[in-house]
Amino acid sequence: MIFLDSAATTPVRREVLEAMWPLLTGDFGNPSSHHELGESAKRALDGARKSVAAVIGCRASDVVFTSGGTESDNLAIKGLALAEPRGRHIVTSAIEHEAVLESVDYLRRIHGFEVTVLPVDSAGLVDVQQAREALRPDTTLCTIMYANNEVGVVQPIAAIAALCRELAIPMHTDAVQAAGWLPLNIAELGVDALSLSGHKLGAPKGIGVLIVKGRRGLEPVLHGGGQERGKRSGTENVAGAVGFAHALTLAESDRVDRAERTTQLRNEFVADVLTRVPQAIYTGPTDAAESRRLPNNASFCFPGTSGESLLLELGRAGIICSAGSACAVGSDEVSHVLSALGIDDAIAQTAVRFSLSADTTAEQLQAVAAEIETAYRAVGSLSG
Repeated sequence: MIFLDSAATTPVRREVLEAMWPLLTGDFGNPSSHHELGESAKRALDGARKSVAAVIGCRASDVVFTSGGTESDNLAIKGLALAEPRGRHIVTSAIEHEAVLESVDYLRRIHGFEVTVLPVDSAGLVDVQQAREALRPDTTLCTIMYANNEVGVVQPIAAIAALCRELAIPMHTDAVQAAGWLPLNIAELGVDALSLSGHKLGAPKGIGVLIVKGRRGLEPVLHGGGQERGKRSGTENVAGAVGFAHALTLAESDRVDRAERTTQLRNEFVADVLTRVPQAIYTGPTDAAESRRLPNNASFCFPGTSGESLLLELGRAGIICSAGSACAVGSDEVSHVLSALGIDDAIAQTAVRFSLSADTTAEQLQAVAAEIETAYRAVGSLSG
């Protein structure tokens, strides 16, 4: 099997499992309990919080553990917008993850917020000048993703955050796909809040993090015991938090070298696919904008096929990839991301995403490119 769906999930790293194991066995206490087991769990949780803060460049008190990226996005958007709102206006982009778009729509429907959705160009990039023009004195929140989960486009987050700072507007970024591939220092990015998910970088599913700078108010979405300094009630997933912190630290330790190596492999793979299947359309940033793409992302449309039929053919050859976001499983709708890029609906239905991991090899990618050609000939226009 060749696994090229890391944007959907990654396997739990062995080192992460080993770090978590004591918290799943003998050290199983509730960190809110005032006895030996509880205090031990609290020390482990506090240690994980400090480790995450060290990577992000924030205070430990800014780290909120959640159940994953979706909850982190929901908490950031609803929590920031509803905590002492300066107005009822939100700015976002057309290619955000569903967790962001639906949270924003909730605020529109239930709380009467006005929403400005920034368009993107054919590469998926938000225009900084358009962002400047969209921000208003009554803008409550700007939320723009760091890197897109379907076409890998990396947004000019620092430039947009600088605009927000000029007007004292809180800014959140969904950095779920960026973790392990791009710098996450919150001061350099300039944002006020940042969402992460563990299972994208070698931690288990069901654990995530929201970073919120301490000066920002945050209305909780979950109410109850007041855990996480009142920002997220519910007994903490201590083992998950420890695993997340360990995975994030490991991913950051070799991030630069891994990103450079993976970018080179990705570029060779893309060139191979486009040579073998000239009809293929490479979606997202290309040519001059290629530096604005995640190192591990290669997304194509294959006119004359359907993405699902191509996936089935590749699956028979032991190649695991995706037709788009794993978070929209079962949906027959055309990808809103590809539509925003100006791709025709019929072409968008032929999309296939390949997302590499640190373990992907050149030999594997050469084999995949050959199988793509074979699969395209079997199900596409080349067969006729």
